[in-house]
Amino acid sequence: MKRLIPYCIVIFLLYLMACTRPVDYTEVSEYAAIYPDYQGTVIPYNIAPLNFRIQAAGDKFCVRFVSEIDSFELTTQRDVSIPLKKWRKLLSAHKGKDLQIQVFAKENGTWKKYQNRVFYIAAEPVDAYLAYRLIEPGYASWNKMGIYQRCVENFDETPIMLNTLTGENCMNCHTFHQKNPDKMLFHLRGKHGGTLFAQHSEVKKVNLQLPWMVKAGVYPRWHPDGRYVAFSTNSTTQGFLATHTNKIEVYDTSSDIVMYDTEKNRIFSAGILRSENSYETFPEWSPDGRYLYFCTSPALPMPNSYKELKYSLVRVAFDPATETFATEADTLVSAWKTGKSVSMPRVSVDGKYLVFCQFDYGTFPIWHRENDLYLLNTVTGESENMAEINSNETDSYHSWSSNGRWLVFSSRRLDGAYTRPFIAYFDTDGKFHKPFLLPQKTPDYYDYLMESYNIPEWITGKVEVSPYQLAQTAWGEAIMPTE
Repeated sequence: MKRLIPYCIVIFLLYLMACTRPVDYTEVSEYAAIYPDYQGTVIPYNIAPLNFRIQAAGDKFCVRFVSEIDSFELTTQRDVSIPLKKWRKLLSAHKGKDLQIQVFAKENGTWKKYQNRVFYIAAEPVDAYLAYRLIEPGYASWNKMGIYQRCVENFDETPIMLNTLTGENCMNCHTFHQKNPDKMLFHLRGKHGGTLFAQHSEVKKVNLQLPWMVKAGVYPRWHPDGRYVAFSTNSTTQGFLATHTNKIEVYDTSSDIVMYDTEKNRIFSAGILRSENSYETFPEWSPDGRYLYFCTSPALPMPNSYKELKYSLVRVAFDPATETFATEADTLVSAWKTGKSVSMPRVSVDGKYLVFCQFDYGTFPIWHRENDLYLLNTVTGESENMAEINSNETDSYHSWSSNGRWLVFSSRRLDGAYTRPFIAYFDTDGKFHKPFLLPQKTPDYYDYLMESYNIPEWITGKVEVSPYQLAQTAWGEAIMPTE
């Protein structure tokens, strides 16, 4: 034992020396290439460590994380794995301040220092959990998928539901009431079909298709009071394009919007939501529950007119006391004026802003490379392309955080094939900032993940109902609603 102590001390001293930044170095004018790129981004103080890979030339690297009054440093061959405790301490103590990343590289026995990379630590946190579906990005194969939840404060990921528990059927459209992990729903398709509603420890399966409906309910949005859910009911088809940049086109041949009363197990609708002369889809509620936003297009013969199918964004008044809708809707974004199509409206928590997808034509933007995210000011009625967020590939499936300061969205910008979750800060002046990729434990995580992130949704905590309880209910009979 006595002989081991000096040896341990020597190893510890060598470790300290290895973690000390170089004293003799040459400063260069360029930045060290890193992946993912966090330069100029705004991050929440409760986000997991932004681990990254250094792509610059070098045999050895020293990386320093420096704030106004504190710092720590690491040495690495190339991949930077940031200790969680040190990271949390640094970010928590420096909310509302800049953080620098200093990169030193040793090559051929000499050290050089690259220019400092800087990002900003926001004073507002992000919701602790993110829910999403992981699915292979194939056009027809979907026999393996799961709905997962990830604690964004660390790297813990757990399944909410796996389709291996229900005979490998399709499941989709998970959504939560007011970001509440204890009140959620999602659809099961094919065998064991129905919509699962989970509230605390109770789970029920409902058949959301009455004889007069086009199809079973899809694209759900909870009313703020938690009693009603608006669903669109769509007859959806997909077509394949041999020479077009967008290889697949998903379109509706009919669609309406219906309401489900969770207390009375009842489905109802209104004439303005189910016209034979138009398609209605993608519902969304105002925060006060007094307005229903949705997308609508004149009914056209499909698939021959698929390029002429363009949806406008409208809003109709709703009275929860009488369960009635107004007979006239206000048009907020007109496809006739823009020449483009709108889908997936999502309203901010204060109701002042709305983010939507806009693309050349059609209803389903995730296969349109030209699709961009737009921001609508609901007070002024003005909308603008969110250039700070958008890329040359598809950007879609967006969700506001519960405090309205963070937006998560799916993007194919990394490789054009797989959707990955990006997070962007929305400041008090109504401006978005450069987004950052959801951090993972290893920088090469996304390089080897052969599944896409689908419908990322913020939730304020962890879903506690188990996949096995959900599966047990899924195998049972579905409850039929009344009219």
